[in-house]
Amino acid sequence: MTDSKELLNIDDMLRVGVVTKAHGLRGEVKVYPTTSDPERFRDLDVVYLVTDKDVLTLHVTGVKYFKELVILKFEEFDNVDMVKDFHQCDLMVTREDAIELGEGEYFLYDVPGCTVISDDGDEIGEVVDVIETGANPVFVIRMEDGKEVLFPVIDECILSVDIEEKKVTAHIMDGLMEL
Repeated sequence: MTDSKELLNIDDMLRVGVVTKAHGLRGEVKVYPTTSDPERFRDLDVVYLVTDKDVLTLHVTGVKYFKELVILKFEEFDNVDMVKDFHQCDLMVTREDAIELGEGEYFLYDVPGCTVISDDGDEIGEVVDVIETGANPVFVIRMEDGKEVLFPVIDECILSVDIEEKKVTAHIMDGLMEL
């Protein structure tokens, strides 16, 4: 087990899951995947566990699936006592280990900081956060007056996202701008 906090910038890593609890007696953990492709865990050799105190480099030695969860086994842990305190800890990967994006795809992680322009050409504000809900993500947009509005990431609302240009084009649906 390696403390990686000084070697890695977790602010430039991508979350692939959240540990929900220990599984069994041999140091496995149940993970709620936050990636669009839970099968990607089969291809991961290394993940980074972010705890309150440090970032641990872990080597994946086993992957199983149970309902909507992924059960992971790590080389570094061999009993339940070693993993029981990891509830709600994030599992991260480096950008090098991120899944390949297709044309027009982007990581939600990269959207904050983008300027939001309406389909009429008016500047709405800046994306300051992304809320991941069960149905679809939601962009939190801070307007010039400091107020925040929520735009659902659905085709009828978010028309395009250009990470390179740091620009989101959105259609203002009825009721979205009413505070």
